[in-house]
Amino acid sequence: MNKAKEEARENYDRLLRATADLENYKKRVAKEKSDLIRYGNEELLKALLPVIDNLERALGHANAEGNQEGIRGGVEMTLQQFLQILQRFGVTPISAEGERFDPTRHEAVMEQATGDYAPGHVVSELEKGYLLNDRLVRPAKVVVAKAHEDAEENPESETE
Repeated sequence: MNKAKEEARENYDRLLRATADLENYKKRVAKEKSDLIRYGNEELLKALLPVIDNLERALGHANAEGNQEGIRGGVEMTLQQFLQILQRFGVTPISAEGERFDPTRHEAVMEQATGDYAPGHVVSELEKGYLLNDRLVRPAKVVVAKAHEDAEENPESETE
């Protein structure tokens, strides 16, 4: 009988330790999740800081000099740096101009009658759209071609 009580006590102690371990694990996972949410963008932000530095330098040169061409070149280089960082983090631009309008990737803000593009194709892009690892972050805001008004007003009619 003593052996059974001793074994029961050992099992109960193991149960208490396992329960305490599980609670500690839950707390640790909750803290890690909280930290991941709170500091998850740290790598991205560190990569973007040089872009901010370059923009601040460009503004400093703009105030000091009247060299607009140098400023333009600096801003273009900074834009390229910014786009490279976004690409490194899985962000890619959506191509829109000349493509068939896709409501899952494009947001039509207006229609334009044109003979340069077939109806339903994107004439121009007002704002670029972006994907994050194949997930739409922002649709491209576009102008969509519609049938040329001359063709609608003067339909060819068959006579005879």
